[in-house]
Amino acid sequence: MSSSSFRSPAGAAATLFSADQKIRLGRLDVLRSSHSAFLGRNPRGVVPVHSSSSSLSTPSPIQAVSTPAKSETTTKRSKVEIIKEKSNFIRYPLNEELLTDAPNVNESAVQLIKFHGSYQQYNREERGGRSYSFMLRTKNPSGKVPNQLYLTMDDLADEFGIGTLRLTTRQTFQLHGVLKQNLKTVMSSIIKNMGSTLGACGDLNRNVLAPAAPYVKKDYLFAQETADNIAALLSPQSGFYYDMWVDGEQFMTAEPPEVVKARNDNSHGTNFVDSPEPIYGTQFLPRKFKVAVTVPTDNSVDLLTNDIGVVVVSDENGEPQGFNLYVGGGMGRTHRMESTFARLAEPLGYVPKEDILYAVKAIVVTQREHGRRDDRKYSRMKYLISSWGIEKFKDVVEQYYGKKFEPSRDLPEWEFKSYLGWHEQGDGAWFCGLHVDSGRVGGIMKKTLREVIEKYKIDVRITPNQNIVLCDIKTEWKRSITTVLAQAGLLQPEFVDPLNQTAMACPAFPLCPLAITEAERGIPSILKRVRALFEKVGLEYDESVVIRVTGCPNGCARPYMAELGLVGDGPNSYQVWLGGTPNQTQIARSFMDKVKVHDLEKVFEPLFYHWKVERQTKESFGEFTTRMGFEKLKELIDTYKGAPQ
Repeated sequence: MSSSSFRSPAGAAATLFSADQKIRLGRLDVLRSSHSAFLGRNPRGVVPVHSSSSSLSTPSPIQAVSTPAKSETTTKRSKVEIIKEKSNFIRYPLNEELLTDAPNVNESAVQLIKFHGSYQQYNREERGGRSYSFMLRTKNPSGKVPNQLYLTMDDLADEFGIGTLRLTTRQTFQLHGVLKQNLKTVMSSIIKNMGSTLGACGDLNRNVLAPAAPYVKKDYLFAQETADNIAALLSPQSGFYYDMWVDGEQFMTAEPPEVVKARNDNSHGTNFVDSPEPIYGTQFLPRKFKVAVTVPTDNSVDLLTNDIGVVVVSDENGEPQGFNLYVGGGMGRTHRMESTFARLAEPLGYVPKEDILYAVKAIVVTQREHGRRDDRKYSRMKYLISSWGIEKFKDVVEQYYGKKFEPSRDLPEWEFKSYLGWHEQGDGAWFCGLHVDSGRVGGIMKKTLREVIEKYKIDVRITPNQNIVLCDIKTEWKRSITTVLAQAGLLQPEFVDPLNQTAMACPAFPLCPLAITEAERGIPSILKRVRALFEKVGLEYDESVVIRVTGCPNGCARPYMAELGLVGDGPNSYQVWLGGTPNQTQIARSFMDKVKVHDLEKVFEPLFYHWKVERQTKESFGEFTTRMGFEKLKELIDTYKGAPQ
């Protein structure tokens, strides 16, 4: 399959904003903070001159600060931009708010604590007041969780949370229900036990995904090492996190020298000179930023939903040589605003392996400098690329990179890989992937997982599909571990409904402030109803459809990549999306609005029946709905008389 053969979303290439409508931030306004001195960066910007073959290892004497030059015109900025500017690098007023007796923090601190890996929440189902608590999210590149950290998170959930852990779609933990008075204890415990929540939320690079499988294979190991290095490169440097939670004590491990070198390199005008945040400055990024790394064929990471997708390219001997890069993916949108949309990443080009950190940094800096900061609905990098087009975007990135991108290398077809069940790692040990419905670990499942992980001193990994992988298991442990886990409902994949294996849902009610309707609590019954419809129309048990449910249009469970996506658009009501594919390479489209949860069968049954009867050989449900077209599908629903008995 050609590297450029991913299918683009309908309408995504349309220009939303002309180049001159894009926000132009006055450098002085943006970079001067009331709590920190101006960072020494030239307010107007100097345009360096590059040749396409300029070496990244030979710094230019020009200390350029902005490429290309930007006007001094000051444009409206969002409220969050002002909060960041005045925060003394994400400290004030959060540091003061944490000391008050109130159970919550103020609006400015709510925005800042996201950068520390936490969201303020309250139980939306309680009446007569708000019971505030905080959700904490860890940062685990490649989903790696050391044994010590897993046991710590398990303890914290019981002592300070709601007694459950949640595995997320970005390979992290979420810990719900932490009271403000316990935040420092919980945060410091995570930090002191090989963990971090720094940058798990907020306007910066989030957790970097990579395949969770602990294969001892060159390409997988290289992908995971690259994910670690990208995470380190884009981690905040100004110390605000450690100041807040461990009184300034540093718990960071030594960084590889290539990461330090790439971060500090300013030969192409990427850095803020003499700033405690050389890449981010005082303003950080316009919005969240997501990166995934993988190997050819393995789309366990939903590669094309990320701001940057990175794919290892190896030679015929299996030696990694470089990377294909994809840019501009993103899921979030707003109902009834067609100018917001989900979007697939598209090919940018190829870079040799020694240049990957410089290329990623150049892309991040392009978004930092040119992404919109006036309206957060349009601040993700996908809107910048949709506005500019990929060629202009590439031209600007190449100025920061200092080289031309090479043509993308051809890649084979993508597959979704769940890694459920037992697999050989390649070093004599085994790993075991376990399905966890919606990633919620609680009750007897949580107790049993704890016992197994503690007894055998197992490290674990979290998958992008909300599941968990137990690593480095000896052959002689397999039978007893399988038996103990099965007794707790953690079954081998042949005993898990295929519909459940690929399904995902976000938490939604009762704690998410954005939820419009149910997701995690609603999906078990929805899947059972779909299974009943499969039986009614004569579909086989091992036939499946990728179903994803979210309580709002922000898309945390990536519903716009599902074959059948349900997106909350009202109380007990969903927008139905159709047309994704099992390997997550085609984006779905909105099919129907305001379908009440009790009416889902009226839509689903005719679709499933006609898929069974009219599909082509090996045609997935998503491919069938795309081929038929939505007009025809609605006609089939309207004229459906029921499946023949």
